Amino acid sequence: MKPLTSHEGLHCANCGVPMHGEFCHACGQSMHSVLKPVHGMLEETVETLLHIDGRIVHTVPPLLLKPGFLTLEYFSGRRVRYIAPFRLMFVLCLLALFVCHLRIENMNTQIDLGAKTVVKTTANPFNAATTPAAVKLSLQQKLSDLEQARQAADAVGGSAKLALDSAEHTLRQQASQRLLVLGVGSLGDVALSPPSATSSPASSATSEDVHSKIPDATLTKPTRIEIPWLPAFFNKRLSRDADHLKANVYAMKHDGPGRQEAFDRLQANFFSVLPQTMFVMIPLFALLLKLFYVFRRRLYMEHLIVALHSHAYLFLSLLLGVAISALSSWVAPHAAWVTHPLSWLEWVLVLWVPAYLLIMQKRVYRQGWPMTVLKFCCVGWCYLWLLTAALIIAAVLGLAY
Repeated sequence: MKPLTSHEGLHCANCGVPMHGEFCHACGQSMHSVLKPVHGMLEETVETLLHIDGRIVHTVPPLLLKPGFLTLEYFSGRRVRYIAPFRLMFVLCLLALFVCHLRIENMNTQIDLGAKTVVKTTANPFNAATTPAAVKLSLQQKLSDLEQARQAADAVGGSAKLALDSAEHTLRQQASQRLLVLGVGSLGDVALSPPSATSSPASSATSEDVHSKIPDATLTKPTRIEIPWLPAFFNKRLSRDADHLKANVYAMKHDGPGRQEAFDRLQANFFSVLPQTMFVMIPLFALLLKLFYVFRRRLYMEHLIVALHSHAYLFLSLLLGVAISALSSWVAPHAAWVTHPLSWLEWVLVLWVPAYLLIMQKRVYRQGWPMTVLKFCCVGWCYLWLLTAALIIAAVLGLAY
């Protein structure tokens, strides 16, 4: 006598087909009801999280250390124990860009605070100097402190450099003011040439007020974009974005309170449109692979899987690199010797990126090394230009908001 199973006699509530397991073989619906107590939902949530954690353990280490392994596993049909390529790339992209944004904002804040500690805006720091030589010596010491902060700002740019430039300009103005009181009309033999060292503070402040209060003539006339085959609301949106673009560019080119805000808007909006930009780049990269490997008779979807895993690895490397950089700057004041192995680890991570992508391309497409290296260089060169154009478009879109 055949033993009775728990599914015999049960029918799918959706299509009425007899059930042979927990899921209907005809429509895929589960036999379990979604109406369950709260503790049942909590148990299901914990089980799902543990299942995802298990797939992370099986996915992330091979993604970082085994070029092409996940792609070949996916092509072979062994997919259950790994995170899906698109989900993997999507999560790593958001995490990497979010951490990069936080890191840049943290560096901007540290440099801005460092500049403010060098320049005391409440009182002239050169008032204690009684001779022109003392003023110049004090100015050189403060400019040396700013130069150290500027070296750290070279990797950040934007608002960090703006804060340092503003701090240097303020220092030179205060030094010039003290020299005028002492009867000397210029900074003389100071090594760095000031932006307006011989002008008085009143005249420089007046010129800044003029620039900030009298905008460019192009800003006073609103932009009107009228493309006949586009709807009216879209033309109005394009006109508004063009006005924002002109206003932000003008603010970034001229000194004033709006310059810092324009750089901050550019940085924030750039990171907000960067994920969408990268999602456009992935199909283009897959198309490049399709063109260069057209005689390998592979489907476009296979090239797309290669592109997803390649970008997932790039975002993972970016995430690890930013984390190592942040850790190095955090432990530097407490244990400077730790920064040297961390710096070497960063270099290893950087050098592993092209080697990883080359080995991955060799293992997936199974061509000889000479042809693989040639195609790798050609694909990389084309993709570099596409990526540069995409980043420029992302920056322009960031200025248009």
